Amino acid sequence: MNIETNLNINKQLKKKVVWYHVPDIGKQEHELELLQEEPLSINIQGKTYSVIMRTPGEERAHAAGFCLAEGIVDNMDDIADIALCDGDESNVAAVMLSKARLAKVSHLLERKGYVSQTSCGICGRGIIDDLSTILEPVAKSLTISFDQVMEIVNWMKDVQHLRRRCNSSHAAVLLDRNLKILSSAEDAGRHNALDKAIGKLFLERMLNHAGIALISSRASYEMIQKCGRAGIEIVISMSRPTALACDLGDRLGMTLADVRDKGLFVFTGHNRII
Repeated sequence: MNIETNLNINKQLKKKVVWYHVPDIGKQEHELELLQEEPLSINIQGKTYSVIMRTPGEERAHAAGFCLAEGIVDNMDDIADIALCDGDESNVAAVMLSKARLAKVSHLLERKGYVSQTSCGICGRGIIDDLSTILEPVAKSLTISFDQVMEIVNWMKDVQHLRRRCNSSHAAVLLDRNLKILSSAEDAGRHNALDKAIGKLFLERMLNHAGIALISSRASYEMIQKCGRAGIEIVISMSRPTALACDLGDRLGMTLADVRDKGLFVFTGHNRII
């Protein structure tokens, strides 16, 4: 781990003295590192669109990935600028859209009483139906062996720097068809980690190279929705997907798999696992 990474991690953690209970010994004072959590306001065209609780860091990537997932943008040319209002430690990410894109999505930004749900869970059939209109079936160009799945799952721990320190963060890893890691991110929120990992590639115009997502959490509907918007073909999770996630994965032609002990459950897209 380089010095810059270590400094960023230190900003994302906070030390706290707690009581540590040990059988046969009793309780002892113990110092732990806890994951920081702060709000991030994502402003679009000068107005607050959503406020998200997240682990500080990578705000521009987070905002970019979030806007893609929400259907506010489709490609990097839709974004005129993403500015951090108070510098690198800002809690406000200001997104400015191109004139052409603003005209196309103004109805999304003007809806009264609309609260974005994709960063903390989706509530209500209306929102699910709205999100479904911005999703298209993913490509069918990837296959992966059982042994390869189990191999890349072991790589997750190599990118979980925060988890090794505080044991309370989620992670997301994106790989290409040659099983090369393209991006990774950690956050207190599983949705945030995925947005950040996707957003990094989106900002670099490299998202089309990603085909596999490895997530440390369960594969819920909104996680599959985010992967669908990113064109991910295979999603491997550390916990069982929900029924609604399987329905969406099946409709998108996506492969959803869950690692369990030394086995692998494949819920949709069985033909990609060889």
